[in-house]
Amino acid sequence: MMKLQTKLALFNLLSKLVFSALFIGFLPLIIERINTRQTDNELIKKREEVISLISEVGIEPFIVSDSASGFGSYNILKEEYISLERAPSDEEWNFIEVSKRIIDDETIDYRVLHYSLKIDGESYLLEIGMSLASITYAARNIRNIILVFLGLFIMVTLFSDLTYTIRILRPLRIITGRLGTTSSPSFDHAEPLVTTTEDFVQLDRTLREMMKKIGELFRKEKEITVNISHELMTPVSVLRSKLENMLMRDNLDPVVEAGLEESLRTLHRLKALVNSMLMIARIESSQYLKEDTVDLSELAEEVTSELAPLAEDGGVALILKCEQHYTVANVNRSLLFSMIYNVVNNAVKHTPSGGRIELSGRERDGRFELSVSDTGKGMSPDQLDRLFTRFSNRPDPAGNSTGIGLAITKSIADFHNIAVRVLSEPGKGTQFFFFFPENSL
Repeated sequence: MMKLQTKLALFNLLSKLVFSALFIGFLPLIIERINTRQTDNELIKKREEVISLISEVGIEPFIVSDSASGFGSYNILKEEYISLERAPSDEEWNFIEVSKRIIDDETIDYRVLHYSLKIDGESYLLEIGMSLASITYAARNIRNIILVFLGLFIMVTLFSDLTYTIRILRPLRIITGRLGTTSSPSFDHAEPLVTTTEDFVQLDRTLREMMKKIGELFRKEKEITVNISHELMTPVSVLRSKLENMLMRDNLDPVVEAGLEESLRTLHRLKALVNSMLMIARIESSQYLKEDTVDLSELAEEVTSELAPLAEDGGVALILKCEQHYTVANVNRSLLFSMIYNVVNNAVKHTPSGGRIELSGRERDGRFELSVSDTGKGMSPDQLDRLFTRFSNRPDPAGNSTGIGLAITKSIADFHNIAVRVLSEPGKGTQFFFFFPENSL
């Protein structure tokens, strides 16, 4: 998976590379045509300069009467030459070709301009040549310059494209950042997105409307949960009172007494369930105050002390390794106690006799890490996926569990911005990790 800005940058880079590859493929032909035309233009320009010179000084300085031929001149590197000689009067020359010349026993290829002209009734042939080696050298320099420029162009445009892509996609990062940091449907409370891109404005508006609807649905769900829970508490209390009064009667039939006791246990589980649902609803509605300052090592010791008798009865060793003190502020102490208690209590219940439970804490990178590990039966990946889902865990038949204890733990952790991680394998036990935020005193 790649980010959108990375995909856009890669597309721009690949498109430029494809264009550059095609351009480089046709570059030799393009340079050859351009260089040939440029060479021919230079030859024509030199021809006009020679003709202009002859018009000024005449033909006599170039043609000696007793000379066998005419005028010829080569530069020192034999890259260019000019020759002027008498020619048959019936021939006309005006073309450019590649021809060979032998100079000092050396054969050199030239691109030669042939041009005939008449002066005082005499016909003369003017030849101006430029060596192909010098033409090829110039073409190679041009090609190298173009390639360097092309490489710089790709680098500069890639940097500018990436910078522009990052800038143009900044509103999208703001939107995803808001969605990633919000712990409740409160996205609509943020400031409206300021951008000149209409698509992002529309996306921000749509998300606001959607989050507002989701928030309203959550609010109604919490209200229903709280109302139902409150309404259930009254009949449950009434039934419990009546059943307890019935149990106090003398000469009660043993069968009836057993039925009443079972009914009371059922009412106890129902009351615990209602209280748990109320607790989750209040946590998610932020109805609990966070005004306490808590020493986490002392809190862990308190949880261990309370559950030590239960662990001892089950033949389980409960060990506390939390010597380092770490204090957190702006928390709810009772909720943090319930969060840790639920996990340790769950470990005690699911660890067989002879097992071991270790509660340890340490500071790492300015944060406090609290872990609870056991040697119980562990959990499968499917169980881990729905570990914190309400009612996904089967309640304790003995009436000591409602099946939503870990859901409460996760709600408390989210309420305090505590990260939770669980590692478990069947037959190898389970490890819970709580990563507290950096708010130590």
